[in-house]
Order: sequence, then structure tokens, then C-alpha cells
Amino acid sequence: MKRANTYTRLPLYVITGFLGSGKTSLLRHWLESEEFLDTAVLVNEFGEIGLDHELIEKSEEDTVVLKGGCICCTIREDLATTVRRLADLRRTGKIKAFSRLVIETSGLADPVPILVTLKSDPRITQHFEFKGTIVTVDGIAGAHTIRSQVESVRQVIFANRAVITKCDLAGDTEIAKLRAKILHLNNSLDVICSDHNGVVATSLFDDLNNELDLNPPNVDKNGKGAPNPDQIQSNSTEHSERFSSFFWEFKYELDWTAFGVWLTALLHTHGDRILRVKGILNVSGSRTPVAVHGVQHIVYPPTHMTRSSIKSQTSRLVFVVEDLSPDLIRS
Repeated sequence: MKRANTYTRLPLYVITGFLGSGKTSLLRHWLESEEFLDTAVLVNEFGEIGLDHELIEKSEEDTVVLKGGCICCTIREDLATTVRRLADLRRTGKIKAFSRLVIETSGLADPVPILVTLKSDPRITQHFEFKGTIVTVDGIAGAHTIRSQVESVRQVIFANRAVITKCDLAGDTEIAKLRAKILHLNNSLDVICSDHNGVVATSLFDDLNNELDLNPPNVDKNGKGAPNPDQIQSNSTEHSERFSSFFWEFKYELDWTAFGVWLTALLHTHGDRILRVKGILNVSGSRTPVAVHGVQHIVYPPTHMTRSSIKSQTSRLVFVVEDLSPDLIRS
């Protein structure tokens, strides 16, 4: 008599969202919940160094960081390779068993190539069952980002659930307008709000409708109401030309007041072209590192890290900019 096949594929989720929309903060909140401690997280970075894995504050063995470009273009093949390697390491007992895999994409990623890879590669689908995509949209900067960044539009179009973040910082009218804009692009989305306390993990991942439609009916092919999908696809493959990233390291304690004045002035002058600034800082007078986040003209309240991420008194700042010289900012 043949033995029944009891092998169960592990659930796989994708979290996307434009730069600074709150993906990492969302992850950090639900990774701290007891029922999600056995989760593997694959973090993709756009830039020269990995930083988000430090902000998540999970052990290195549970987090794999891909550096150097968007999953969808520069290192797309590495995504499939890394997912398969994770499955092999788990199967052979070389890493501790995990019950689910979450992939956090770069903020500049076009989700379509990623989703097609995860749903069509037989060596991935043998081990993982794709459950759906969650997109984060900034409650304050989200409307402007959707108007000006085709990547953001595409991320919303191909998501299964949307989370409006920073709802404690945005007004009710602002949130309502943003919700309407999101649903105009994709009226099949379940839209929920999140504040600094995060979202209950089960509300993010339960009952996701994960059917992938590569030609969403809500998008007007004449360009009315939403950008033409063909134009979105074309623009979103030009990350290396439109965007650049760089980082600074400081080997001394920073004066918080002076730093705040400088960053505020910088974003006031060049905020439209500074898509994202984030950092882990060694601040004078603080016992723990301070994490800072800025999106375009907006700087969000800093947070004190729960553990030290800074070695040898080093501070780090990462910038993602559009058509802006790093030398100009350094000057």
C-alpha cells in the first residue's frame, strides 16, 4: 500500500510598497508577536548597504538580505535562487525550521516579475504556496507618491491587500481621500489602517485573495484615471538611470539639534528629489541608537532602537534620490 503524501507547502507572502511607506515597521511589529516567531524574512535592499534587516531587529540566521538593486531587475535571478536555497537549508536542518516565508521587496520594485517568478518556478512552488501580496501606502505622502511615481501605482494595482500606514499622523479626510484613490486603482483591495502600534498580524495575512491578474480591468488603457500599464512597465525598468543611492558613515557622536536642523533644511530644499532617507545614528546623550526616517519633505518622529546596532560608535545614513547628485547633498 502506498503511503499518503503528507508534505505541506509553506505559505509565502510578499510585502511591497514605495520607499518610506512603512514596510519594515509593519514587519517589525508582527515579527515580535509570539505566533510569528518561526518566520523567515527575505529583505531586498536598493542601495549600497543593507540597513532594513537591522531595523527589523531579527537574528541574522532568520534574515537574508539581498543588496545592490531591485529584485525585479538587477538581481531577480538571485531571488529564485535564494528562496530555493532557504528551502534546502530548512530541509537539511542547517537552519532552524520556519513555518512561513515573507519577502519584503525594494521600494522601487515592479511586483509583476517577482510574483510571476514565485508562482511559476517549479522548484519554488514545490516547497512554497504563494498566498498574496500586501502593499503599504504612506498615509501622509501616499497620494503624492501615487501621482508622481509609477512604481507606486503598479504596486497598488497588483496587490491583494493595502495597508495605509501612519494613520495616527494623518487626518481623517486625508486618509479617506487616499483610500478612495487606492480603490480607484484596484477596487478588489481590502484596505486597512495602521498607526505606530502596527496591525494585528492575523488581520494582514488571513483570507488574502491571491489571484494574479496581469491585466487588471480597473486600469484605463487610454490612461484616464491611472497611468497606462505599458508606460508603467517601461518606466519601472529604468531604476538605475532615474534613481541612485548612497550612504554616509560617521565615526563620532552626532549632535541631535544640529543634525535635525541640517536634515530639515535639506528636505525643505530638495525634498521632491529625495525619495527616502533613513539611518541608524549614534546620538550624543542617548544610551541606544536612534532610527530616523524621512520621505520627501517629511521627517517622521525618531525611534530609539531596543538593541545596539552600531559598532565602534558608527552612525549610518542611507539616501535614495532621483536625479540628484550625492555631491550636492554632501556639500
